[in-house]
Amino acid sequence: MSTTIQALKKKVTPLRATQYVVAYAFAVLWLIPFVGILVASVSPFREVVRGWWTVNLANASLDNFIGAWSHATMPIGQGMVNSFIVTVPATIIPLILGSMAAYGFLRYRFPLRKSLFVIIILLLAIPQHMVAVPLFRIMQSLGMINTFQGLIVAHTAWGMPWVILFMRGYFSTLPIEIEEAARIEGAGSARIFFGVIVPMSWPGLASVFALQFSWVWNDFFLALITLYHPDMLVATQRIPLLRGQFHVDWGVLTAAAVITTLVPLLVFVLLQKYYVRGFIGFASK
Repeated sequence: MSTTIQALKKKVTPLRATQYVVAYAFAVLWLIPFVGILVASVSPFREVVRGWWTVNLANASLDNFIGAWSHATMPIGQGMVNSFIVTVPATIIPLILGSMAAYGFLRYRFPLRKSLFVIIILLLAIPQHMVAVPLFRIMQSLGMINTFQGLIVAHTAWGMPWVILFMRGYFSTLPIEIEEAARIEGAGSARIFFGVIVPMSWPGLASVFALQFSWVWNDFFLALITLYHPDMLVATQRIPLLRGQFHVDWGVLTAAAVITTLVPLLVFVLLQKYYVRGFIGFASK
């Protein structure tokens, strides 16, 4: 026991101890707003308006969550359904297409391959605000304004460049000898990709799924451009609309924010193991 304590004392230097203290201090400061939101979401309005740090948790209830879920004008429950309708295909489609494109860029030689890949990387530097007007005009000309399909297409196009870049880097960490052995056995390109590469790439694919799902679910800007009909608004669009013109029920507003946040949080919890392994594998090359 004494040997273990001495070893720990040697490892924890003053510099490392200071780093721990600073890191924990920043973690506490980062968590304070989230604690405030959670406390406000379960507290009655009369207490929240005096400050969430003064509320009596003995009066906590789920009334705010019920009120947000079935709100009279902007029910967050319908917004959650709309968000799922958009987010699931807007995550799976770029994941499949981007992975196939990434493998093609890595393993095959074709004209302008490097130039196309550079263009894809440059697309990552374009801010969303620059494409707002042309995106709206294109969607309008295609009849995709106020349609879930239009928003799905927009998210797919926006997510493809980073998916290609990420998966190309991940595929480069896989041993090419396995692909060569499969090709000697007579496997074609499609069979090698779906039968060999995809099963070996679950950590990378899970990382992409978690990130793309979170970004699409939390998106507000692209949804603001393409969806206007009240019944089609996604969850992130409905949260600010829960504010009245002369009255803001902060309990209902924070409860809606908590409900909306729970979905991507659950995705990260479920895929945490693969998510971490995917980034470790990507960075180890």
